Amino acid sequence: MSRLPNWLEPAFPQVKRAHRFATRRMGALTRALGPGAASAGPAASAGSRPRLPWIGTESVEETARLDPAADVHLLASAHPAPRQEPQGHWFWRGLGDYEEPRRFLLEIEDGLVVGDYAAHVTPRGVLDYETSEYYGVKGWREHPIHLRPRMPQVTDVDGSLLSLATRGTGGNYFHFVTDLLPRWGVFQEALERGLVDAMPDHFLLSRGSRYQEQFLDKLGLTHVSTVPPLRDRAWRAAHLIVPSMTNPDTMMPPWSTQWLARTFPPSAAASTLPSRIYITRGTAKNTRRLVNEEEIFSVLARHGFVKIDCGALTVQEQIDHFTAASVIVAPHGAALTNLNFCSPGVRILELFAPRYLNKCFWAIASNVPESTYAHLVGTSARPIREGNPMGGVQDDITVPVADFTAALDALLDSEEQQ
Repeated sequence: MSRLPNWLEPAFPQVKRAHRFATRRMGALTRALGPGAASAGPAASAGSRPRLPWIGTESVEETARLDPAADVHLLASAHPAPRQEPQGHWFWRGLGDYEEPRRFLLEIEDGLVVGDYAAHVTPRGVLDYETSEYYGVKGWREHPIHLRPRMPQVTDVDGSLLSLATRGTGGNYFHFVTDLLPRWGVFQEALERGLVDAMPDHFLLSRGSRYQEQFLDKLGLTHVSTVPPLRDRAWRAAHLIVPSMTNPDTMMPPWSTQWLARTFPPSAAASTLPSRIYITRGTAKNTRRLVNEEEIFSVLARHGFVKIDCGALTVQEQIDHFTAASVIVAPHGAALTNLNFCSPGVRILELFAPRYLNKCFWAIASNVPESTYAHLVGTSARPIREGNPMGGVQDDITVPVADFTAALDALLDSEEQQ
């Protein structure tokens, strides 16, 4: 979901460049005025405002080198995980050359976690960027923490704090499922291997929405002590535990999909559900709805498709529907996060507006064994410029019926050939 008003979305690339420029300039100023490495000193006391980070790092190993309060446990190294690129559109070129990120656990004594984007800062003022990455920026100097004139006040947290939150996990289904939940999986792995001694005293995460509570319940975490990531708050823990970001580039590592599928299995009800489903986004304007959905669904209905509104379902019902489905058609939207729960051999047709394409659900589909992913880009009255896939983040989608019918027939033919 875009954070810009609809009328500003065409200017997204320019706004993002301005944001990155501002963070670099503002950060350079605040670091110059603040204390340097030699005078870093201890962290701020409770109730006071700590200094902004004076330096950042690109790796947790560098963070541990600059501040002995930090320690790193490596669980798995990065390794190649190439994928088959879709054909027929410039957007997909070069995405198949993918490296699955490494998994690790960072521990910081008297560590700070800042803001709703959950930036991790050591007592000596080092921003660990590898566990604090942000959308569309290049390196720690462009992190939005540098847009602050000063840090928020510190609130102490007794005992240990496990930081699971990251950018976007507060109110976005996709980011909660693909970014936050697998970080719990990383911590579990470290716990099972004896790299950490015990469960944390507190968890940093957003909760309260129906899907968040249902996922926490399935993990057995409903009654744990939670600390909310807040824009104007810095939490300091005697022992801060930070799992690696498993999905920093929205390319969904195979490990994460495998962990989600194991951790959230289907119920017995999945065996009774339809095998061909269409996921609707409703009728509200400027929400990536399918404008000519009635025409398109009439084509789908002839092939036995059932319309599903994931927003009206529980988490378990969504898992069950996607597990049961052999063919899924949907406009691009967060409901496709549930592709993580699909069975081997699933077929997917994703519909896009021409000014906004996104790789995230193709990446998830690529993790499902023997899956087939297809896409169809709709039409637009606005000019389309190659190289600008973020020009219309909330554009509604219109696909010609003839083009859709041809794409659907090709997908169904591939299913029958298996």
